[in-house]
Amino acid sequence: MRDTRESRLLLVLLIAIAFALITVDIRGGQESPVDGARQAAAAVFGPVENGVASAVDPIGNAIGAVRDSGERHNRIAALEQENAALKAKLGSDDRNRSRLRELDTLLKTAGAGQYGIKGAQVIAIGAAQGFSWTVTIDAGARDGIRRDMTVLNGAGLVGRVTTVGPSTSTVLLANDPDFTVGTRLEKTAELGFATGQGNGPLLVQLLNGKAKVKPGDRLVTFGSHGAKPFVPGVPVGEVVRVDPLGGGLTRNVYVRPYVGFSKLDIVGVVVQAPRTDPRDTVLPPKPKPAPTVTVTVTPPPPQQNPQNPQEGQARQQGDQPALKPDEQNQQPQQQNQQAQPQDQQQAQPQDQPQDQGEETP
Repeated sequence: MRDTRESRLLLVLLIAIAFALITVDIRGGQESPVDGARQAAAAVFGPVENGVASAVDPIGNAIGAVRDSGERHNRIAALEQENAALKAKLGSDDRNRSRLRELDTLLKTAGAGQYGIKGAQVIAIGAAQGFSWTVTIDAGARDGIRRDMTVLNGAGLVGRVTTVGPSTSTVLLANDPDFTVGTRLEKTAELGFATGQGNGPLLVQLLNGKAKVKPGDRLVTFGSHGAKPFVPGVPVGEVVRVDPLGGGLTRNVYVRPYVGFSKLDIVGVVVQAPRTDPRDTVLPPKPKPAPTVTVTVTPPPPQQNPQNPQEGQARQQGDQPALKPDEQNQQPQQQNQQAQPQDQQQAQPQDQPQDQGEETP
């Protein structure tokens, strides 16, 4: 369309008509005179708009998805990192709580035995220095650790220090076959020597071949001269099996150690021995046996019919076992024998007046 004077006048006229219609529509409100025209236009052009929108919307959505894909990818990556951080924090919190419990138990054990300890953490396990059951701890000569010091945790005896470096030390575990420690039996004070057997229970050789010992008895360390390599009173384990008496000078028992050697983490090295032997005070209290529940059942009394009281008695007599023919014959005889003294007693009062009458002049 050419830009002529007529076209400009037509455009101005259309704009003026549009403003006039808008003004009339606004002033008319709900009763606007152009409402009918609006509805007619909506009826005509509404389907056309819906068709155009259904054809154009997928294209617009695809364009929006492409435009927002980078932002969504960044958001997903940020959420994944946040989730991983939360999982790591949760695992770290669980581990810290577990280590806190181990440290608390260790301090209680050391306090019960009056042991001066240096806390350490197990940082490596393996066959260091040619030993088959050893661990490496993160404490050494700089921390006051010396060779042949007792190592324990909250459960009991872990082992002894064999090699000391500036910042680390090697500990020989109590289940090593080359490990030997003097033991003392709880209460009876029977002495012996415990030797490690790897994954099996400790083998304890009691010096008294006739010592009285049974499964469930507990042992502690006897102690060494100068408290090296072992301090007294450290819990060792619980007896699980006893060899029968063989007439020998010694007796063998098998002891399950209190310490789980495959899951060591926090340990304590005894750098100061107790002033006195704690004996059995470091042992944990024995669990109390569960109470036995006894149920007493009382049979209900036989029910009697109020209209026929003899019915209950008949039931009781019917419950008695049947008598054999011989027993039935013997029962009347016994009843007759029991009845004779009664007859005699009744007869005596009758005879006495007669005798008295004869004596009366």
